[in-house]
Formats: sequence, C-alpha cells, structure tokens
Amino acid sequence: MNNISFKQYRGIDLAIWLVILSVFECLTVIAALRWFPGELYTLSQVVAVLCIVMMRWGGYAVIHAVAGGFVFCLVQEAGPEQFAVYCVGNCFALIALVLFKFANKEKVRNGICFTVLFTAVAFCGAQFGRWLVSLVFGGSPGSIASFFMTDSLSLLYAVVVVLISRRVDGLFEDQKHYLIRTEAERRKENL
Repeated sequence: MNNISFKQYRGIDLAIWLVILSVFECLTVIAALRWFPGELYTLSQVVAVLCIVMMRWGGYAVIHAVAGGFVFCLVQEAGPEQFAVYCVGNCFALIALVLFKFANKEKVRNGICFTVLFTAVAFCGAQFGRWLVSLVFGGSPGSIASFFMTDSLSLLYAVVVVLISRRVDGLFEDQKHYLIRTEAERRKENL
C-alpha cells in the first residue's frame, strides 16, 4: 500500500467533506422546496459540517462555508445578492475558532458544554455574517431576527450532529492529533 503525505490526506479529507456537505445540502434544499414550500423555517447542513471540519482542519473550513452557501443558493436559483449573503456570511461561522484559543481543541471535543458552545458560536457567527452582508445590499437592520428565527432548526440539528460525531473515534478530532495518536497506538500494539 502506498503512503500518502499529510497534505494529500488533508486534501482528500477536505474533498470528502465538501462532497458530503454539497450532496446533503442539495437534498435538503430540494426537499424543502418540493415538500415544504410554505414553511418559514429552513434546515441546513452547513453549520454541522463546518463545526466538524473546523475541529479537524481549522481555517480550511472556509472552503466549506463558501461552498455551503453556494450550493444553497444554486439549488434555490437565487440571485447574485443572495449568493454573496450566504457565501460570505457563512464565513463568519469561523469566529468559533477563537474558542480554541481559550479552551483548547481537546476541551471543545470532550466537554459537552464546550461542544455546544462551539456549535452555537458557529451558528450565531453565520447568522450574524449573513445579516451584515445583507445590510450591504440594502437589507433592514431589523432583519437580524429573521435570519436567526428561520434557521433556528439548523442550530438544533447542528448541535445533535456534532454531539453524535464526538462519539465516533477520530471524527470530531484534530486530524494531526488523530494521526499521531493512532500511529502511537499501532506501534504500541506491534511491540
């Protein structure tokens, strides 16, 4: 078996998460448009996937933030302004990375309260970012409530997904740490 470099591993992993996000976001938006066209609430995979990718790779999650907004708008056949609102606004979810400075990744990964806080900060960052970008295009300052309210189901969904992902070995874990840990475990078994 050929060994791959760390950069190749990261690239493959980021690509897999990009496909997962794109497919599930597309399916969710199509289902909402066909089966629940009049609903005021939306459901999105973006924050859940962003939290997992941020834990795994940090700032590389910006790729997924933009892609999540792009897929959401593409499927809805949105205009250029909405593309900007969602693609740029989603990037504000990365503000959650600041938590790693105050509570290291291990605390965020292992502590339920830190995990929920991390997810909530990412969600609030995305909503606040979308609202800020909408203001550039003439949006109402009072529309911030609608951004939070219409997507509130996504927060609950993201919290559940991220909490579940903690239970799968290596899924909600910094990948450099994961690779070092698993290599050390393999070497210990081979002794």
